[in-house]
Amino acid sequence: MASERSLKLKKATVDEIVSKLDNSKTLILVDYQGMTVSELSNLRQSLKESGSDLKVYKNTLAALALKEKGINLSDYMTGPNAFIFSKDIIEPIKIVSGVCKSNNNLSIKAGYIDGEFAPVEVINEYASIPSYEGLLTMFAGGLIEHVRHFSIALNLHAENLEKGGNE
Repeated sequence: MASERSLKLKKATVDEIVSKLDNSKTLILVDYQGMTVSELSNLRQSLKESGSDLKVYKNTLAALALKEKGINLSDYMTGPNAFIFSKDIIEPIKIVSGVCKSNNNLSIKAGYIDGEFAPVEVINEYASIPSYEGLLTMFAGGLIEHVRHFSIALNLHAENLEKGGNE
């Protein structure tokens, strides 16, 4: 039978996972089997810089915490898993997807994004969304195009007026 100390540690771990889930908009479950310690450390550091957190928990303890929050990932909780928690939705997905492309030992299994289950296909769609800065650049480019066309129209109208046109 498990000692009282061991049970307290397990309960504390479950509480930690529940707390992380409460404070996150994104949960990504990844398989990291085969990654070296340095590769995992680099991924963890990249995620930390974006305000995300990568943790490795025992599947049984994680399953208890997920069940407590009403999240069902039991079909994906096999083998070694790492859990990525983030308040941001896009940034951790972009980081993990980028590492998955360069490292065959890392794979996304599933996730929960903004309270809804997200299979790998949905997570990959999120990964293809441009960054916030990229979206702003695209928006500004669209606005500049309209301003450019408007200025050309004004210039043509002004030239027409100079030539004595009535319109």
